[in-house]
Amino acid sequence: MDDETLLMTMLFDFFGDLLTEKQREYFDLYHNEDLSLSEIAEKAGITRQGVYDIITRAEKSLIEIELKTGVVRRWQEIHSGLEEAGKIVRELLELSVGNKDSLELARKLASTLERLKSEED
Repeated sequence: MDDETLLMTMLFDFFGDLLTEKQREYFDLYHNEDLSLSEIAEKAGITRQGVYDIITRAEKSLIEIELKTGVVRRWQEIHSGLEEAGKIVRELLELSVGNKDSLELARKLASTLERLKSEED
């Protein structure tokens, strides 16, 4: 999956409910179900250009919402931070072997990070 497709999928996951029903349907068929514009047009009984226009408007709407809110960007930053914190905790666990107090604190931190990560997803 290329970066643009990943971004569009994330924007749709976060903000898809703000699109019209038709925009949601065509966007999902195109980006998530990997149907071509022609296939969607045939299925919907409209022109290929009509499908293209609806999907393009949906994409622009999703991008505008993200530019105004920054929700996906902040989610990505938090996700990245949790990943990095997880790596640090694993290192800390390795270094804490033999020190009961340090090992217990490292385990509590690991447990907290795992809980946060599962809530995030």
